[in-house]
Amino acid sequence: MESKIFAVPQSVMLGPGTGLFDHIAECLATFMHEHMVDVSPLPLGFTFSFPCSQEGLTKARLATWTKGFKCSGVEGEDVVRLLQEAIARRGDIKIDVMAVLNDTTGTLMACAWKNQACRIGLILGTGINACYVERLENVQLWDGDYDEPNQVVINTELGAFGDNGTLEFIRTEYDRTIDQHSLNPGRQLFEKMISGMYMGEVTRLVLAQLTREGLLFDGMGPEVLFEPGQFFTKYVSEIESDKKGEYTCCRQVLEELGYEDASDEDCANVRYICEAVSRRAAHIAAAAVACLLNKMGQKHVTVAVDGSLYRFHPHFHDLMVEKIRQLINPGLTFDLMLSEDGSGRGAALVAAVAVRIGCLAAR
Repeated sequence: MESKIFAVPQSVMLGPGTGLFDHIAECLATFMHEHMVDVSPLPLGFTFSFPCSQEGLTKARLATWTKGFKCSGVEGEDVVRLLQEAIARRGDIKIDVMAVLNDTTGTLMACAWKNQACRIGLILGTGINACYVERLENVQLWDGDYDEPNQVVINTELGAFGDNGTLEFIRTEYDRTIDQHSLNPGRQLFEKMISGMYMGEVTRLVLAQLTREGLLFDGMGPEVLFEPGQFFTKYVSEIESDKKGEYTCCRQVLEELGYEDASDEDCANVRYICEAVSRRAAHIAAAAVACLLNKMGQKHVTVAVDGSLYRFHPHFHDLMVEKIRQLINPGLTFDLMLSEDGSGRGAALVAAVAVRIGCLAAR
């Protein structure tokens, strides 16, 4: 499979919606031209990783932006239509959007293609979300015909859990600071405690406070510790990749931040803080998965997982497995299966199925 990753500049993330979809269309055109597949119309599976009201296989209205995006003129609009219009404005490529789906659904589909026991799709990356397979009789909002399949995929929008105040008993002063300075205060509170977009910042706030109190770096730590957004989640993963009692990676991170005089005690404390933040994130994510497993009540379920946090953190998988085992009901078993680039592969799979069904129906 040929793939290419394109960055989305912050100016595009915060600019007008037309700019975002023009950027996506440009990335598609670049890829198609490079691989010389720009002649005939191509079917596209469109992964859109934001809360949407799904009105059909190729129609989804954005409910609200998350993960640092705030493009104007998109909320409440059909994102497939906006993408098709951006593609049409270019005039140099031909694409038919066959399906739009959440990244959790794509991850679930990609894994289920290989493993029929897969019933949950989980994203642990820039954001956090999960979907699961539910029996139709338990879905009160279902308005389709009951002669359709008796199971449906439910997108939980897990990152928004706690927006009604149910997480206040475990939120810390650091969580509240991050929320207050975010683009969407009071929303996506669960996500802000766990995901890759925020975990580094939680760690930075703890490190900064302990440095101010003279408990770290003799009170004279690197200046970037006091600058929001400058301690990345990847640093947490790198620091925790050191063997116990060794601080090679920790020192490399601190040197990258401009601090070269860390003692072994400083490094041990920095690692302990990283471990505490990671453990909390993994345990909270595990609790969410355990709730779904208990609700489904199936004897064995495979959970498809994708996302940079899960893939690159050296201990996140093991921390989650340990906690899920403690929280699930007796008699239930599970396994976590990495579904690398599952959201993209799953979207392609759904698009391929949609094309096949369309061809069969046309005969």
